[in-house]
Amino acid sequence: MDKTNNKSTKQTSSSLVRGSIVALLIAITPYIFYTYESFPDTKTWETFLFTYEANWYQKVYVSVWTMMGKFIPLLLLFIWFFTNKHWWYHVLLIPIGMFSFQLFNVINDDTSFVDEVEIWWLFPIMLVIIPFVYLVRAKLFHKLRGDDLQAFEEDLMQKKSFWRQIKDLFQ
Repeated sequence: MDKTNNKSTKQTSSSLVRGSIVALLIAITPYIFYTYESFPDTKTWETFLFTYEANWYQKVYVSVWTMMGKFIPLLLLFIWFFTNKHWWYHVLLIPIGMFSFQLFNVINDDTSFVDEVEIWWLFPIMLVIIPFVYLVRAKLFHKLRGDDLQAFEEDLMQKKSFWRQIKDLFQ
C-alpha cells in the first residue's frame, strides 16, 4: 500500500515541478521580450564571439526587437502544443510554421541566407495536417455517435456537392 502511495506522490511531485516550470516560462515571456533593450543602439555589435551588423533594420536593438516579436509567440505556441491534451493540437503546427518562417525571414533580412518565398513551404505542412486533423475529428465523432467505420467509409465515398461537404464539416 505504501509503494502505491509513494509512486503516486512522486508522479504528483514531478507533475507539479513541470507545471511550475511551464508557468514560470509563460510568466517571464514579457521580460524575455524586453531583453531587446539591452542591445546596443548602433548598427554594429561586436562581442568576443562574433560581430553582428544590422543591415536591413539599421540598428541592432531594432533587429532584436523584431526577432523577439516573432520568437515570443513561437515560444508560447510551442508550450501550448506540448502541453495541450485536446485532439486538435496538431493544427497548432500551422501557426508554429508561420511564426518560424517569419522569424527566419527577420534573420534573413540582415543575413540573406534564406529564400524569399519561404511561406510556400507552409503549404505542404498544411496539406498534411488539415486532412489528418479532420480525419481524427471524423473518427472521434463517429465513434461517439456509435457509427461503425464501414458507414464512415461509405459516407466518404459518396459524391456530394461542394455546399453539402461544407455543411457536413460543421455537423
